[in-house]
Amino acid sequence: METQLRRLLEAGIALTSELSLDAVLQKLVETAATLTGARYAALGVIDPAGQMLERFLTHGVDPEAHAAIGEPPRGRGILGVLIREATPLRLHDLTEDPRSVGFPPQHPPMKSFLGVPILLRGVAYGNLYLTEKEGGEDFTEEDEEVVTLLAAQAAVAIENARLYESATRWLRQLESLNEIGNALVSEIELPKLLALIARRLRELIGARVVSIALPTPEGDLKIEAADGEIAPELAGARLARTGSKHGRVLERRRTERVDSVIDDPEIDQEVARRASLVTGLYVPLLARDRALGVIALHDKAGPDPRFTDEDVRLAEAFAARAAVAVDLSERVVRDALRRVVAAQELERKRLARELHDETGQALTSILLELRSLEEAGSTEEARAAATQLRRLVTETLQDVRRLALELRPKALDDFGLVPAIERLAGAFSEQTGIRVDFETALPDERLPSEVETALYRIVQEALTNVAKHAQARHVSVTLSRKDTSVTAVIEDDGRGFEAAGTDGAGLGLVGMRERLGLLDGRLAIESTVGSGTTIVAEVPFR
Repeated sequence: METQLRRLLEAGIALTSELSLDAVLQKLVETAATLTGARYAALGVIDPAGQMLERFLTHGVDPEAHAAIGEPPRGRGILGVLIREATPLRLHDLTEDPRSVGFPPQHPPMKSFLGVPILLRGVAYGNLYLTEKEGGEDFTEEDEEVVTLLAAQAAVAIENARLYESATRWLRQLESLNEIGNALVSEIELPKLLALIARRLRELIGARVVSIALPTPEGDLKIEAADGEIAPELAGARLARTGSKHGRVLERRRTERVDSVIDDPEIDQEVARRASLVTGLYVPLLARDRALGVIALHDKAGPDPRFTDEDVRLAEAFAARAAVAVDLSERVVRDALRRVVAAQELERKRLARELHDETGQALTSILLELRSLEEAGSTEEARAAATQLRRLVTETLQDVRRLALELRPKALDDFGLVPAIERLAGAFSEQTGIRVDFETALPDERLPSEVETALYRIVQEALTNVAKHAQARHVSVTLSRKDTSVTAVIEDDGRGFEAAGTDGAGLGLVGMRERLGLLDGRLAIESTVGSGTTIVAEVPFR
């Protein structure tokens, strides 16, 4: 009795000191065999669903015998009885029990049997089995009590391990959801965000592949992101909206779990066969009562490829965040489009006004001068009318060229930013009489097209403001470059304004800020009444 107590104490110490669950359970199996005199012992851990064994540890069977027997038991026969009934069972000869299903080939013979459920607070975690008591005797009630104590310790170990696994799993889920939440704030490219969601969801659930499909303007669906084993084959694939499982889930706006792909008539069986799909989970992306896409998961890793209720809840949480990303992206695109259209309309109004007020009036004057030329009574009158007509044509041509320059200067496309601003400054000085000093410290290589266009428009708008509002005599334009940015500085000696007291809407400053904002640029304005104005525009580039 003292030896048994010492062995039980050692098992308890192992339970608290060993970090590996398999090591603890193996120690308990060996202790049970030693205390009861059993030749063979085994411990089976039931999966969380309570249907089959997820772990099976043995004592007394050598590795060669293990290899000859093959796969471990799956919880049928006498083992299945213990799983279902969860009560102790002692048998004189288990082969004579009608519930026995026999042994596989190469399995050692076994007769006497003791099986004890591993229970904790009414929850069954598995069973502890012993066979072939020494001397051919049956297992006793005392053996059953000892093994029941060991089984209780095994239950504590299994529960602690599962609680730790659950806490670790929840921590990973929270970390992934937090990462995606941060990406929603910082990431502006939807494909990268969707790829992150697909990758993290697949890692957490353990699916073979995860894909995200979104509707296209053409009316079908396109897989915009995929992660997993067959992701390269899925990325960019098109799916019919009316004849696919994705389309049906999008239409019905509810999550659908498919435990057997081959039995679902809505799934394209040819595609499923080529991809070797077994199970599926389809979750719609819902935002503001709109279905924006579908997340599809296939084939959970492990002996059971079906997805659980916990998997569904996690996938729906990720789908909610994906829906926010898609909805936000669509709203940003719509807002940008509205801004572009508004800017185009504003520019059209300005051009229409200038064509009407300047070019139109000039052409009318030309017509009048032509009539004067036709009605001229003398050579002198005809010569004077021709001179006036030539002047009007020259001025009109200059106006047309100026408008073309404002629309899109050819020098900017052909030669780059510096030559384009040189021509702009020269034309500005010629038209307004205001002296412009232009200095540049830019290298010879061209800047990115969007950077050149933005800086040219900033300088152009600043010079326009000088001509209309500043009453300046002198303007300086300076271009300089740092390692990862280029800066334009426009200074004038005009009358200035209170920069802190205006939003700049009438001076084109809002448009400047928006243009720079599209490139993550920065606009700074310094101006006081009577002291001129300085505008600094900085644009980063790679």
